[in-house]
Amino acid sequence: MKQTPEYDHIQDQMKRGVITLDGFLGDDQRKLVDIIAADDAVVRQLGRTHEAIASRMEYLRDKGLEGLGQFITLDETFEVKVESVRGLLPSPFGGPGMYGKINTTVVNKQLQKSVVYTDLHIHFIKDHGFYEGYGSPFRLEPDQLVEILQVEKSI
Repeated sequence: MKQTPEYDHIQDQMKRGVITLDGFLGDDQRKLVDIIAADDAVVRQLGRTHEAIASRMEYLRDKGLEGLGQFITLDETFEVKVESVRGLLPSPFGGPGMYGKINTTVVNKQLQKSVVYTDLHIHFIKDHGFYEGYGSPFRLEPDQLVEILQVEKSI
């Protein structure tokens, strides 16, 4: 897929210091459409969809909200903590609304692995198939999300 001028603008919004201090691209030099296409290929190879991954992230976040900033045990596999920080962030993709600075930490006790993600990550993945660029301090690896969150096969 060829990158359009619209995606050039979105990629400019993702650079360090524009919306966030660290930006969303890290040291990844690829075009935004190529970053998205590469992660899409991984997700498809795993037999999942971006929507299924985002849905699982939302489910665990919503369950974790019951803990009021403390870890709660959901079952024999998961512990979840949701913390809110003041402020809102816009999506570099545009669209309606702003996204709260809400951090969700999910610990998979069986795997002894954890992941931290935000509401903006959920939007990125669900609506755009974007997991951030390589080298970004907040990049989420699709295969790790699927493993840690135990996302069921969807395709």
